[in-house]
Amino acid sequence: MKTIVIGVMPQEHIRARAIAIAKGEYKPKPGEPKIWFTSMKSVAEVLSDQNRALLKVIRETNPDSMAVLAKATGRQPGNLSRTLKTMSRYGVELQREKTHVRPVVKATEFRIL
Repeated sequence: MKTIVIGVMPQEHIRARAIAIAKGEYKPKPGEPKIWFTSMKSVAEVLSDQNRALLKVIRETNPDSMAVLAKATGRQPGNLSRTLKTMSRYGVELQREKTHVRPVVKATEFRIL
């Protein structure tokens, strides 16, 4: 599995960095975070014990749909859908298939800088 590198810094620094990159004044180095949070609290909410356990269940069971995952975890489909939409920015891919959406884990390791 892939490791996602996460950075934490104040919003104004994130914004200034993005502007510098857009202007060509700064080029991110390999290994620098591509995902940024404004606080450790935000990181903790997204990568909570419950959400990391959900990633583990997805990786181990490889569910065919959100409904199958909901049954495997005992969570309500609506709640699960909201969580996975948030997690889609941080290591979960939601693959649209003919009649359903299939969650796929792309990363289970996170390194915080």
